[in-house]
Amino acid sequence: MTSTPGSAGPTAGATPPLSERPSPGAGGRIRRFSRAERWVHRATGALMLLCVATAGCLYVPQLAELVGRRALVVTLHEWSGLLLPGPLLLGLGSRALRADLRRLNRFLPYDKEWLRAVRRRDARPEARPAGKFNAGQKLYAGWIAGAVLVMLGTGLLMWFTGLAPVLWRTSATFVHDWLALAIGVVLLGHLGMAYGDPQARRGMRTGTVDRAWAEREHPRWKEE
Repeated sequence: MTSTPGSAGPTAGATPPLSERPSPGAGGRIRRFSRAERWVHRATGALMLLCVATAGCLYVPQLAELVGRRALVVTLHEWSGLLLPGPLLLGLGSRALRADLRRLNRFLPYDKEWLRAVRRRDARPEARPAGKFNAGQKLYAGWIAGAVLVMLGTGLLMWFTGLAPVLWRTSATFVHDWLALAIGVVLLGHLGMAYGDPQARRGMRTGTVDRAWAEREHPRWKEE
């Protein structure tokens, strides 16, 4: 293989992964999320918010009286919950999304350092090494994925009453209700963390982040 004038030869070095190539015209920014990943996040977030909002209307009497139309709210709640895994399943066709799922599923030695620094309340960036995703993001992703599966299973038992005995349905209702409350609290924490980090929000909104931010907050990203 030969190179044409003005181009790098094949031995000049491997092409960097898409996530680390500068975004066209972005100057000091690098690509963090693909378009498919951003749409999966938005669609999942919209379904999750609809699920939580309708749950609130079903279980908080004041909201139930304000909204009314309980049958419609129940239908919206059931179908938003049933469709919740849909965006992720469709997004698995994206190579970038699959790569990020593998990153989220790997807990590496420096992730333990990150957690120890959080426990010590050491906020120095050098004390919290992280790859593309830090240990907190990995734990959140794993927890919310498991919670969605449990909510889906218990919700189906509540929806289709003939699937299981009364004891199972009663237990499913108990788990579903309390886990819904836990999800609401965790989501508030997630939104609070996002609100406090404009760069992270911009990464999910536009797909790019400042290179300086990436090198400071995710110094091991390049190694990945």
